[in-house]
Amino acid sequence: MAELACWQVDAFTEEPFGGNPAAVVLLEHDPPEAWMQAVGAEMNLSETAFVRSRPDGEYGLRWFTPAAEVALCGHATLASAHMLWESGALAAGRAAVFHTKSGRLAASRNGVWIEMDFPALPVEEAPAPSGLLDALGAKARFVGKTRMDCLVELESEAAVRSLTPDFARLAAAEARGIIVTARSEREGADFVSRFFAPAVGIAEDPVTGSAHCALAPYWQARLGRAAMVGRQVSARGGIVRVEVRGDRVALGGRAVTVLRGTLVGLASAGAGAVAEASASVPASAATAKA
Repeated sequence: MAELACWQVDAFTEEPFGGNPAAVVLLEHDPPEAWMQAVGAEMNLSETAFVRSRPDGEYGLRWFTPAAEVALCGHATLASAHMLWESGALAAGRAAVFHTKSGRLAASRNGVWIEMDFPALPVEEAPAPSGLLDALGAKARFVGKTRMDCLVELESEAAVRSLTPDFARLAAAEARGIIVTARSEREGADFVSRFFAPAVGIAEDPVTGSAHCALAPYWQARLGRAAMVGRQVSARGGIVRVEVRGDRVALGGRAVTVLRGTLVGLASAGAGAVAEASASVPASAATAKA
C-alpha cells in the first residue's frame, strides 16, 4: 500500500487536547480488514476512522477501536468530516456524506459547529445486568437498554462525576458499553454523562457521540424539549449539542486538528498478530462503540 495521509483530530471541543481524539486515515483503495485493525491498535485511540472517496462524491467510512471494528461512532465521524473540509478534499460548502455499517450519515457545517445526522437509539427500561450496579458502585434511578448499550441514570451530577468503576467487571456486561447519566446541576448543559466500554478495549471514552443518540430521546422525554446540550464529564470532557428530529438525532460539535502525518505501514503488516488477537475479542464487541 502507498503512503497514506493521516490526521489526529480532537472532537467535541474547541481547544486542543480536550474532547475525544480520533485518528483519520484517507484511503486510496480498500485495504485488508486485518490491516485496518492493526492500524487501530497502533494508533491506540478510542477510534481510528478509515475514509475512502466514492465515484458519486460521497465517502465510505469504517471505525476501529484498538480491539474491534464498531458499527457506530460519533466523534470519529465528526473528525472525518472536519478532516475532509480542512484538507480541501471536500469543498467547504458541501455536506460530507458517509456510508457506514449504521447506514447513511451526513455532516454539515453550521458556522464553527459541525452538525451530524444520526439515527436515534430509543431506550427501553430493563433489569440491570447481573453485577452491573455493583461494578459501577452506584444506586440507579433508572436502568434501560438500547440496541447497543446499557443506560443508567443516577440521582445527581455529583454521583456521575465521582464514579470509580470496576472495569474488569464492567467488561462482562452484555453490551457495547455503559452510559451513565444525570440531570445537569450547572449552567451551560441540560444533562451530563460518562461512557464506559471496557468490552471493546476502552475503559472510559472521553466524549461519545453515539451515546448521545440515546441520551437525546431519553432526556427529551424527561425534560420536555427536543434541543438540549449534553456535557460529558470525563477527564478531558466535551460538549455535544443534540436535537431530536423524529427517528433521527442531530449531533453538534466542534473539532481541532492536533496532528498531520503520513502512514507508511504496508497493508500486510501485523495481519497475523491481529487475527490472533481478534479471536479473544467478545462477539458483542463486533457491533460496538461510540
